[in-house]
Amino acid sequence: MGKTSILLVLKVLMILICSGWISLWLLKPTNLWTRSWKGAEESARNTVFGYYGLDFAVYTFPIIALAMIGLVYLNLQSWGQRSRWQLKYLRVATRFGLLAEACLALLLLPILRGLAVFRIIGIQFEASVRYHIWLGTAMICFATFHGASTLFIWGISHHIQDQITKWQRTGRIYLAGEITLVTGLVMWITSLPQIRRKRFEIFYHMHHLYIVFLVFFLFHAGDRHFYMIFPGVFLFGLDKLLRILQSRPQTYLLSARLYPCKAVELILPKDTGLKYTPTSIIFMKIPSLSKFQWHTFSITSSSSVDNHRMSVIVKCDGWWTSSLYDNIQAQLDSDADKMKSIPVAIEGPYGPSSMTFLRYDSLLLVAGGIGITPFLSILHEINAAGQDRCRYRLPSTIQLIYIVKKSQDISLLKSVSSLLQNHPSQKWNLKLKVFVTQEKQSGATAAEILNETSQVQTVQFGTKGPIYAIHGPESLFWIAALAGITSIVFLVFLIIFNHIFVPSEKRSVHSSKLVVSSTKKAPQEKSPSWVADVLIIVSFIMSLACTTLIATILRWRRLKKEIPPLVPSMEENLKEPSSVETTGVVEEHEVHFGGRPNLEDVFSKFLNETGGSNIGVLVCGPETMKEAIASLCQQKSGCFKMGDKKRKPYLSFHALTFTL
Repeated sequence: MGKTSILLVLKVLMILICSGWISLWLLKPTNLWTRSWKGAEESARNTVFGYYGLDFAVYTFPIIALAMIGLVYLNLQSWGQRSRWQLKYLRVATRFGLLAEACLALLLLPILRGLAVFRIIGIQFEASVRYHIWLGTAMICFATFHGASTLFIWGISHHIQDQITKWQRTGRIYLAGEITLVTGLVMWITSLPQIRRKRFEIFYHMHHLYIVFLVFFLFHAGDRHFYMIFPGVFLFGLDKLLRILQSRPQTYLLSARLYPCKAVELILPKDTGLKYTPTSIIFMKIPSLSKFQWHTFSITSSSSVDNHRMSVIVKCDGWWTSSLYDNIQAQLDSDADKMKSIPVAIEGPYGPSSMTFLRYDSLLLVAGGIGITPFLSILHEINAAGQDRCRYRLPSTIQLIYIVKKSQDISLLKSVSSLLQNHPSQKWNLKLKVFVTQEKQSGATAAEILNETSQVQTVQFGTKGPIYAIHGPESLFWIAALAGITSIVFLVFLIIFNHIFVPSEKRSVHSSKLVVSSTKKAPQEKSPSWVADVLIIVSFIMSLACTTLIATILRWRRLKKEIPPLVPSMEENLKEPSSVETTGVVEEHEVHFGGRPNLEDVFSKFLNETGGSNIGVLVCGPETMKEAIASLCQQKSGCFKMGDKKRKPYLSFHALTFTL
């Protein structure tokens, strides 16, 4: 087989691989691919490679194979012209570097909180974090190929010793690129779930290497390339600054309730002017447990009901949450007259800008375990909105499907126990269906289980100083103005520093004209390229320093007006949710023991009861449950027969997430 034939075969093979890989992306959203691929993954689980080996072979290896075949193709095509082949391969490596740069430009945008750009398109922070993970992984892959290919070219051209340790005066600084790549790999490896969940402190400290990563990327790529990724860096720096100021000063826990299901409800002071929407989350840090760990929790209370406090429920699942529960339990078991104070730092709340769940005719809420917490705030908000019927359009029927392992987990519904009575004055009907999967039939009703209030223990904490209420993020107008001020200050400093430290070409030309023409001067030495990079860093630091000063003064004036904040009385903090009476319509609620629910049957009954109206389906729980319900929503959003009439229900699926 001649050289031309080999090149033709390789070219056809590359076209087939590329077409097949692109076809995967077109087939991936279809039901046919989903069913076939799940079956293939299940079959692969029993092999040596497992499902991950199959995923690698189908999704990842085609591009690697394409690169390998492409290299062979280029090598054969340019046989005897090694320098030309090296140049082409170096251009390919450069393109991969630009792809890594594009990923870096978007990398920091999904993890913004106060300046969240993704909120514009309706994606909340807890859901947008996954895009940060995907972009980070793609960036590391592209950057690794870019760096490894460059080193490969240096190696075969015998220039590696000259380039690898050289800090160039102008142009690309390759040593800075090597430091950037190594730093990025360290950050990526320590952020893997196996390390992040078990050794959070390692993940936390290593992820702060992003400062080193960005600085040396600037030195490597130069200021012109850095301006492409600077929007994300700029917004992230400002967002980080505002979050640090927001979490200070620390506040204290007012009280806590210990539930028999190894869960604790924490009561926090809230400013009366702070309003948030249901399903909002807060970030909480308890320094007595860990000075670095921030954890997200769904707010279970409603700002329309509780003016002075907000509450979250924490379920024991890991070292941090178990330590918190054990700490409060130990204080409760002690004979101390007054409980020790527990300082906390709070960021947030962060949540959707509107209450979209109110637009539906009916709501189907499906919760698994601690996934009930976002729905508690929704029920409280709907109850409060029902008192202002002319302002809000409420869903007429709400069904809550609650799947738990033990019957004692039902105690988490205590805060909404009064809503389960369905009073005649209540403009909407709530039906509860509980499925206890790991217990056999006990004969107890939902009301009887909820009425076991003696098992809930309440703790009132002491305080060492004034209790600062949670004010939440600053107003959006204030943050927008601060972003504008910071950008203007940055530009002013950048212009000033460039005029001082970077010689102007016009001034150099003008001064040379004043010299006698017969006198020859040596050409003026050009400033190193890294000088402009340093000026960007210094200007950014100065602009953030000015912004910090302004934000600190405004927050100090705001806190100074607070005398110390008004906190609900002890009786209000310790107020227990009302118990459910066992008489009346509350008996319509169902408790099933011994297995998981038949979701298809649950959906069919609910559709018949609501008559195929506009239905909102909200799910919070394990990913497998979300996928199953999403599939059911897709299947049921079609014609179904009800008597002699056919209706087409519209089921709108929403997956709620509160863990990162």
